[in-house]
Amino acid sequence: MRVRSGERMIDKLESIEDTKGNSGDRGRLVITNLRLIWHSLTMPRVSLSVGFNCIINITTKTVNSKLRGLTEALYILTKANNTRFEFIFTNLIPGTPRLFTSVNGVYKAYTSSKMYRELKLRGAIIQNKQLRILPQEQIFSRVNGVWNLSSDQGNLGTFIITNVRLVWFANMNELFNISLPYLQIASVKVRESKFGMALVVESSEASGGYVLGFRIDPVEKLHEVHKEISALYSVYSQCPVFGVEFVLQDKFLLDLGGYNMNTIPRAFLLVSAGQPNIDDEQLELPMEDETEIDESVNDTADVLAAYLADGHHHDREPVFSPELGLAIEKLKEGYTLQTLWEVLPS
Repeated sequence: MRVRSGERMIDKLESIEDTKGNSGDRGRLVITNLRLIWHSLTMPRVSLSVGFNCIINITTKTVNSKLRGLTEALYILTKANNTRFEFIFTNLIPGTPRLFTSVNGVYKAYTSSKMYRELKLRGAIIQNKQLRILPQEQIFSRVNGVWNLSSDQGNLGTFIITNVRLVWFANMNELFNISLPYLQIASVKVRESKFGMALVVESSEASGGYVLGFRIDPVEKLHEVHKEISALYSVYSQCPVFGVEFVLQDKFLLDLGGYNMNTIPRAFLLVSAGQPNIDDEQLELPMEDETEIDESVNDTADVLAAYLADGHHHDREPVFSPELGLAIEKLKEGYTLQTLWEVLPS
């Protein structure tokens, strides 16, 4: 399976069932620093990927599994494109809380490290004119005398350039600041403005599509700063720092080598933001054989229908179905009876 630059595998659990979409099918759950990946063991191309950024809530739920019967499972509620989906994962090996501890731990680490990935305006990031440094963050330069051109008169402040973000704050008011991670930068240019030559930084559409202008005198210094930011942005693009790091401590397993990790509950699992990576040798995701996929068939909506979570369900008007010969509830737009039957597990 392919992962993006900067993505690392944190944990891998065998014998996990996707109870809602693929009930009765034994699979593998891979937990990375960005998402959950489940795939069937019998047919690896049957898979799903759930990004942590889409998750609304993680809890437990009693479900009826084809392989384990009534059991407690991991319930994940997500939202994407204004549509809610729910995923239920069941550990087929009884007596181990590892599924719950690993997923919850990594998700908490992800949510607590948003400063690495999200644009922040007027945040508590400066104290006594010093940047509150994040774990894994290094300051490369500090540039004084930087004018923020967001208003007609401009605001004099200071640039702090690090390996993960660009920070500016006003000298007269530390709370007037911006923290822009390289992950959310769309472009960095030097161009003419009504204030003269200025450094123009555009943020991504996902972060609001802001256009930020800064003036630095003299012009030679402006070009030096532009060159430094561009170089750091290029390096970051090749190897992003997402801020979700982990430490796994298995006291029992160190003395019990050779046992199946799923059969022994973890003595201690610590997942936190900003901890050093200590398990680089086991970060590659399992590869699968190449198969030819017919991309002309768009069945994404049909597959996602199995995971729809309509928390505010209202009965739709009844309509006559010629296929069934009786009245049925009107189907949602984009769905047919045939596609709904196809998503039911056989």
